[in-house]
Amino acid sequence: MIAVFMLGYLAIALEHPLRVDKAASALFTGMVIWVILVFTSHGAHEANESLVHHLFDIASILFFLLGAMTIVEVVDTHNGFSIITDRIKTRDPVRLAWIIGFVTFFLSAALDNLTTSIVMISLLRKLVPEQKTRWLFGGLIIIAANAGGAWSPIGDVTTTMLWIKGQLPDAASFIKNLLLPSLVTLIIPLIILTYSLRRSKLVIAPPAELQMTRDEQKLQATRQERLRVFLLGIGGLLLVPFFKQVTHLPPFMAMMFSLSVLWISTEIMHRKKPSDIRSKMSVLHILRRIDTASILFFLGILMAVAGLQEAGHLAHLAMALDSGIGNIYGINLLIGLLSAVIDNVPLVAAAQGMYEIAASGPFAANGNFWDFLAYCAGTGGSCLIIGSAAGVAVMGLEKIDFIWYLKKISVLALAGYLGGAGVYLLMHAI
Repeated sequence: MIAVFMLGYLAIALEHPLRVDKAASALFTGMVIWVILVFTSHGAHEANESLVHHLFDIASILFFLLGAMTIVEVVDTHNGFSIITDRIKTRDPVRLAWIIGFVTFFLSAALDNLTTSIVMISLLRKLVPEQKTRWLFGGLIIIAANAGGAWSPIGDVTTTMLWIKGQLPDAASFIKNLLLPSLVTLIIPLIILTYSLRRSKLVIAPPAELQMTRDEQKLQATRQERLRVFLLGIGGLLLVPFFKQVTHLPPFMAMMFSLSVLWISTEIMHRKKPSDIRSKMSVLHILRRIDTASILFFLGILMAVAGLQEAGHLAHLAMALDSGIGNIYGINLLIGLLSAVIDNVPLVAAAQGMYEIAASGPFAANGNFWDFLAYCAGTGGSCLIIGSAAGVAVMGLEKIDFIWYLKKISVLALAGYLGGAGVYLLMHAI
């Protein structure tokens, strides 16, 4: 099982050279691990019982992500994010860096780091025409998106996993604990970048005017429609923690409720428009654009990790880390740095399987171990461009070179990561 997992992981990491989508490799890995489990340590009946237990947790995460991705796509289709982006007019690179950094940081907490990165790169293309300059701001967007996602229950897949599965059930508590360290993770790179930009005397050229075709103009939502969809979408996402707190139902229920409200509202909004426009603005049409491959990737990875947990491999790994490092903060710092090389989703899923939720102490619900794990796994991936979903997305959209990122951005990201970790330790460990 361990060999299959490592080979699967290698296939995921080498997705581009192999030309095999990582979702396919993850699914294959997850399914093969469970087949091995049936024929070795578990029988079919016992494996089925274990699978049912894990499947509810996995399905809760996947339905949550599906709802969130659909809501964001609906807002984007209606050009709702222009409510924010149209207000950015500055040509000064330092001021633009700080604005983009903080907009990305807080937008990532409300949406998620992957979606926010895509939205902000779309904005960046309207503001910065020169590609190499965009790469610099793109690196900043990766750092800010990951930092912003780390302190919010809906800002990163890993924090969502920890929240839904009970390690961090009190959203208000871990927001309070992680907001300042996450903010420092952004501010340190911004300060360093400010000095660098001032020395280079970078000048940002004005962007070219974009002309829309007549068909594109027809599909443009009115300002009132954009505002309504934006408020409904963002409001629906922000409702999720409160819904869970009041009803004690799983968070995916709140996400699906928010999606249903937005869906009904847009159907009513467009019901009198011509059928061709109405169909392209409908949620049914938007659902075809959802990144289903990402959902299947998470399914495969979470199934694989669940299989390793059932076989007892993760418990052995936990004991090895405890004896080798012996410090919960050291373990988390290592996990954060590993997430720059290895996807943070399986790392966090593995940690969830390695350590039980205790009645008290650092491993209790909302304990320091889980808090710091959310921070480290969320922000450590910024150290390499392949270390986070946000980084991979920006790399794909802007064709950023891996070595360029390593030279120009990795040091900034590492400084922010260690600075934020230091703030957390000062707040809670010293």
